[in-house]
Amino acid sequence: MIIEDPREILKQVWGFDAFRPLQEDIIREVLAGHDVLALMPTGGGKSICFQVPALCKPGVCIVVSPLIALMKDQVQNLRKRGINAVAIFSGMTRKEIDIAFDNCVHGDVKLLYVSPERLKTEMAQIRISQMKVNLIAVDEAHCISQWGYDFRPAYLEIAALREILPDVPVLALTATATPDVVEDIQKRLNFKSSNVLQKSFSRPNLAYVVLEEDDKMAKLENILRKVGGSAVVYARTRRLTVEVARYLKLKGISADYYHAGLSAEVRSQKQDAWIKGASRVIVATNAFGMGIDKPDVRSVVHLHLPDSLEAYFQEAGRAGRDGKKAYAVLLVNNEDKVALRKNLELNFPDFKEIRKVYAALGSYFQLAVGSGEGVSFDFEIGEFCKNFQLNPLLAHACLKVLEQEGWLYLSDSFYMPSTFRVSVSREQLYDFQLKNPALDPFIKTLLRTSSGAFGQFAKLNEKHIATYLKTTVDKVQKVLFHLHKLRLIEYRPVKEKPQLTFLQPRVSADSLRIDHEKYAFRKERYKFRIEAAIKYIEEKVCRSIQLLGYFGEQSGPCGVCDVCLENAKAGYSAEDYQRYTRKILALLEKEPLTEKELLESFASNRKDKVIKTLEYLLDEGKVLKKDGKVVANSEKQV
Repeated sequence: MIIEDPREILKQVWGFDAFRPLQEDIIREVLAGHDVLALMPTGGGKSICFQVPALCKPGVCIVVSPLIALMKDQVQNLRKRGINAVAIFSGMTRKEIDIAFDNCVHGDVKLLYVSPERLKTEMAQIRISQMKVNLIAVDEAHCISQWGYDFRPAYLEIAALREILPDVPVLALTATATPDVVEDIQKRLNFKSSNVLQKSFSRPNLAYVVLEEDDKMAKLENILRKVGGSAVVYARTRRLTVEVARYLKLKGISADYYHAGLSAEVRSQKQDAWIKGASRVIVATNAFGMGIDKPDVRSVVHLHLPDSLEAYFQEAGRAGRDGKKAYAVLLVNNEDKVALRKNLELNFPDFKEIRKVYAALGSYFQLAVGSGEGVSFDFEIGEFCKNFQLNPLLAHACLKVLEQEGWLYLSDSFYMPSTFRVSVSREQLYDFQLKNPALDPFIKTLLRTSSGAFGQFAKLNEKHIATYLKTTVDKVQKVLFHLHKLRLIEYRPVKEKPQLTFLQPRVSADSLRIDHEKYAFRKERYKFRIEAAIKYIEEKVCRSIQLLGYFGEQSGPCGVCDVCLENAKAGYSAEDYQRYTRKILALLEKEPLTEKELLESFASNRKDKVIKTLEYLLDEGKVLKKDGKVVANSEKQV
């Protein structure tokens, strides 16, 4: 049954009486058949914007997302609410993918989550053309733009969906996009007309603070003692997360660590303990936080300067989602700047090194030239580097280049439970049980503990079966593999390693194509983002003005960041900013002036405040310097 009223669906399925700001506007635009680019900060409720309209109309909503763990979480949560959803991503077998697509074509699936790498396959394009699709939702839409900080070439394949489904609206969503990226997203997705709905990125309750510190650990301890409540501490390496968590515990502060190298079960336990308050502080790499909705985080502390303001803004924004006072603290020293600039060369290795790593991959997986397209492998980079005596950091950089060039896709580790599917009819299985009485109890237990295994893959838990049959997990797996060998079932053991997928047939290292022009462009953009991050910590301009300005939004001084508080001590307030801004802009509307001429227009005792205001206006882009004079920027005036 289709309910056309979005508010009624929100109430019935999610139990909410009203939408958050901007959500309903986005949903109404989509239901009217319009393409929409929605800019919503982290925690703004993006998923509701496509899940609700998907239920308002007959058909399937295709959700494109690069985040496998997030896809799986959303599918699981939707199913708990009685909504049929499926996900297709790297690491699944061809049979599993075929069954999932079949259910979307002939079943009652409402949301199909798919990784962008799967869209380019012939199977995907044929099966999608057979579906009744009501919406294409593109999550993390900034990934489609080479101007962005996380470009993924597979995202360019999304435009092909528009050719297959020309009348289906597209909803693109992202939490971080500069003006260049906003324009590029719409162009790459073939928007019929420009249509951007943006929620302000301003967070009045969040104080951004940059502190120059030599002893970062001591300062971290000091911050956590001053600011109570839940906290996230971001560290650059896995090893450091362990060391920092251990340090905090020795100081009597409840802390745990989290990184992608831990098993899925351990990561889930640590995450749940932190969400429930059993651990006060979680020390993590940037693998932590995506899709986690914990509103009462009082502080987010970065021990190192991230390599882009996009990444920093997203991670810092996990503090204070409940609207109460919170802090985003960045601890820096000169080593951070040196490390970032060093990363520029490390992340863009010599082509000779890239070809060497690519050749090693072919040998590692024993792939013949011309084979491997669409095939996924378990991949441990540490083991790979050890086998071929490669520098792990350099190898990882080479893999990222190969990914951006569209040769392969490397996912982070994710948990994929064991599954099985009965390959024969019920009658054939029953006949087997009669002829093999020793296996009859096992098969009955397998079917009893896992439902829906005829026709599609169903989850199974080897440990539960072992407990029920009073045997060991090893013996259970041996029987499962035996039944698989007899072709009675298809058994897929649990996976929780990173997956490397070849997106094109393997070629010889000499035939490996790399677009030198695009490579140089990406390197230049990476340098631009690094320098923007360094500028953020160096300039004594309101942190909110800098961050919001980077994303194309104007604002006045926030009054709560470290720069504003320092200005307040020196006698410069937000009211001063407003007052001097009005007079400076009024003067410049008449004619361009030199800085000296501007200063002469004010009383001499106001000189410092005029200079400070002018710094802000230049940073915001409200005024420009041109031919030695200050000019009002008419495009920035509201």
